[in-house]
Parts: sequence; C-alpha cells; structure tokens
Amino acid sequence: MDKKQVWISAGIILNDQQDKVFITQRAAKAHKGGFWEFAGGKVECGETAEQAVIRELDEEVGILVTELEHFIALEHEYPEKALKFDFFLVKGFEGEAYGKEGQPGEWVKLTKLRDYDFPEANEIVLDKLMGM
Repeated sequence: MDKKQVWISAGIILNDQQDKVFITQRAAKAHKGGFWEFAGGKVECGETAEQAVIRELDEEVGILVTELEHFIALEHEYPEKALKFDFFLVKGFEGEAYGKEGQPGEWVKLTKLRDYDFPEANEIVLDKLMGM
C-alpha cells in the first residue's frame, strides 16, 4: 500500500546576528516524539508553503514573520509515513519566539545544533546549515 505523502513547511528561525536558531521539542506522543525540530507544520489545502510556514510559526511559536527565504526542499520516507518538506530561513520577525503550545523551545548556536537529536529527515538541513 502506498503511503500518502504529507507536505510540511518549517521555519529555521534565526536571531539578529544569524548565529543562533530557535528550535522546539516534539511532544512525546507525536511522531518522532522527544526529538528537536524546526517549528512548522502541515501545508493546508489551498495554501502555499510560504503561507503555511507563516501561519504555523504564529500558532506554534508566537512570531509574525517579516522576512522569509526558501532554504531547501526535500522528501523523506519513514516506515510509517512519507513526508515532503519545504524549509525556510526566517531572517526577520516580530515578537519573541517561545513554545506557544507548551513545548520546550530554545535558542541554540548553529555550531551546537548537532548536540540535539533531530529526526532523520533533518540531516540534510543540518548539513546545509553548518555550511552557512
């Protein structure tokens, strides 16, 4: 049976100096629970990836995106689901990022991202970020 592909749009939220990124921890009950991630979520019917990431970042971490740049698109297949991702660099925003849904969140130096456990689908993203 073919897995239905889920389209995810995520934001790599950078601080003013662009040397730190805001990451959040997935809820224990979620797919890949306990892992760290770049905030975002499903692209809804009729939405673009850009619209989705702006909406999701408002809902999840309480920021209003003002400057956005596409970073990478990729697909990843887990045994239980197939995912399509669009990752965006968030270079400007209003508000203060926090775990709006009660999830842990923290600002992490780009050079320290490998100290956190991310889902396998994020490996390519982390590699590209390390090269920035």
